[in-house]
Amino acid sequence: MGSVKDLEIFRKATSNTPGRARFTFSDRYSVFDWGEMPDHIDNKGSAITLLGAYFFEKLEKKGIPTHYVGLVEDGVVKKLSEVQYPVNIMDVELLRVIPPGVHGEGYDYSAYADEKTTFLIPLEVIYRNSLPPGSSVFKRLETGHIKPGDLGLEEMPKPDQKLENPIIDVSTKLEITDRYLNWNEARKISGLSEDEIASLKQLTYLVNDMITKEFSKIGLINEDGKIEVGFDSSRRFMLVDVLGTLDECRFTMDGLPVSKEIARIYYRETQWCRDVDEAKQKDRQNWKKICRSTPNKMPDDLKKLISQIYCACTNEITKKEWFRDVPPLQLLVREVRKVLP
Repeated sequence: MGSVKDLEIFRKATSNTPGRARFTFSDRYSVFDWGEMPDHIDNKGSAITLLGAYFFEKLEKKGIPTHYVGLVEDGVVKKLSEVQYPVNIMDVELLRVIPPGVHGEGYDYSAYADEKTTFLIPLEVIYRNSLPPGSSVFKRLETGHIKPGDLGLEEMPKPDQKLENPIIDVSTKLEITDRYLNWNEARKISGLSEDEIASLKQLTYLVNDMITKEFSKIGLINEDGKIEVGFDSSRRFMLVDVLGTLDECRFTMDGLPVSKEIARIYYRETQWCRDVDEAKQKDRQNWKKICRSTPNKMPDDLKKLISQIYCACTNEITKKEWFRDVPPLQLLVREVRKVLP
């Protein structure tokens, strides 16, 4: 299915009925849209699976539809409280994915105009509670693609600025390289009404608030994150993929990243990252083919720390020791400070 998880389809979705599928979350990881990197992060897949289930089940209790069915342990579908050991398999309801047409450098989303139910909305919705250094917002502001007013800000933001009100941003989901949109563009390509756009934003605020509160209990600040959404058979929003994990969100503790951002920071200092940026500027569709280099493996000590951080977060959020002999998160963050550039 993708660079970090695999998909097994049991029953395909139709135009009015969701299908059924199984996610297997691997230990693979990806940065900068590259796809599978040359090494793996131990226990990452099961840590994300368990944490994702935790948040899906909390949303279910609030009456918010998700595609989550349950976790798979020894071939049996169970809820999180019934699972005895770390698993990396999750059963989900399946929606239709309708790829946009490709015309040269552009995309054609006209197929969405007539779609009503059981499909993945081709958008990725991002919430931002702050603007840490490296946020894509600064690059877009510098190039003039957006202005502070487009984000609800009265003046140019500064790195590490905490926002009084979260920014809700949106990008494409099904293109080779995601691109940011304004909300009018997002509404047009997805076939959503203005009321549905407003409801989508409110859903994002709710998810943001829930994740922020949960992670604050273990000393983490929820800087930003994303959700993916589709329509169920009644054209209600259904949260899909996975949310509230260290892959979907960017957390910090004492100003240090506690997420996949750790790997990004390491790779930003490499020649490979510079080659990726150059290739994307030359050809947005085929940049990976023309990139002049490939990524090296991460140093073993950094990779081990990232693995332990994934495990510690899952242990501490769910209040269960799924992964044994993992140091406390605060100690791990202090160790990260020593090894990052």
